[in-house]
Amino acid sequence: MRVVVALAAAVYLGRQVKKPTRFVGRLFARLMNLSHAPLTDWALTHLEIGKDGVALDIGCGGGRTIEKLAAKAAAVYGIDYAPGSVAESRARNRRPIAEGRVFVERASVSHLPFADSFFDLATAIETQYYWPDVEADMREILRVLKPGGRLMVVAESYRGARNDWLLGPVMRLLGSQRLSVDDHRALFQAAGYAEVAVFEELRKGWICVIGRKPLPCGFPEIRQ
Repeated sequence: MRVVVALAAAVYLGRQVKKPTRFVGRLFARLMNLSHAPLTDWALTHLEIGKDGVALDIGCGGGRTIEKLAAKAAAVYGIDYAPGSVAESRARNRRPIAEGRVFVERASVSHLPFADSFFDLATAIETQYYWPDVEADMREILRVLKPGGRLMVVAESYRGARNDWLLGPVMRLLGSQRLSVDDHRALFQAAGYAEVAVFEELRKGWICVIGRKPLPCGFPEIRQ
């Protein structure tokens, strides 16, 4: 009986990590804010955010990344397919939402509710593992980025990392997609991104990958 209860609890916790529910899930979203904070702060050191920029946080979780982006960008949109994450993100960013600078919606990465070429920047932190069709979803993000806009994907677990022996089995249990450094680079390129840059925090096993939406031929290079 104890084994059955333990397995049931593990399955429930795994589901909450992947898709926090409206009530219990808000607690998980808050915990993810805390656990992902060092990873997020490290990743954002690799990215400049223009004060006039418009940013999108995909899989916004508990809303801390939105908060960090909103401190620099003109406007930030967050999407998540989990009701608990949407509720917590809205609660954490209540003031900038009231000011009309932050917007949080329930939506899927596979069907972003935004016009073409809308964003200067998109971030995806600890979420790409669970995307339904990762290459198609990367192309959907490319659609809503402006020419020259950037996508940053960040993960604390990737194949070949120093901590792979520990986190690998856990991530497989959660049904996550795990990519190597070369896999990440190839994925960005296959989805149509250019100037792909990979950053690793080898001691902690973190990865940050940034790609840029190509400019139309004849356009001058954009620096943000």
